[in-house]
Formats: sequence, structure tokens, C-alpha cells
Amino acid sequence: MNISGSNLPAMSGMGQSGEVYSASLAKKQQQADGRAALALIEAAGSTASAQSPAKSTTASLGNNVNVYV
Repeated sequence: MNISGSNLPAMSGMGQSGEVYSASLAKKQQQADGRAALALIEAAGSTASAQSPAKSTTASLGNNVNVYV
């Protein structure tokens, strides 16, 4: 099995334009990944602010313990 650049139908004989095409595809993929990461961060931030705050404990909590059997 021969895997060389000259055997690829879309890239054969393209030379430098093939490199430009590859770079363009890589840039588009990086932009899509960035948009997905930002959407994930925004979604995580909106759910964190929607949650109710934690209940604060009081100083007397746990002072009275029933030990009767």
C-alpha cells in the first residue's frame, strides 16, 4: 500500500496551493473548536449562577446531641 501525496486525487499536482488549502482547513477547525469551548464555558457559568447559594451553618449547630437509648 503506497500512501504518498501524489496519489491523493484532490491534492495531486497542487503544490503550494494544497498547503494553503490544508492551512485553511486547520484554521477553520481551530475556530470551530474555539467556539465550542466558549459555548461550554458560558453554559457552565450560567448554571453556576442559577444555583442557590449554600446554606450557612450556625455556631450552635451540633451542640445538642441526644444520647438516650
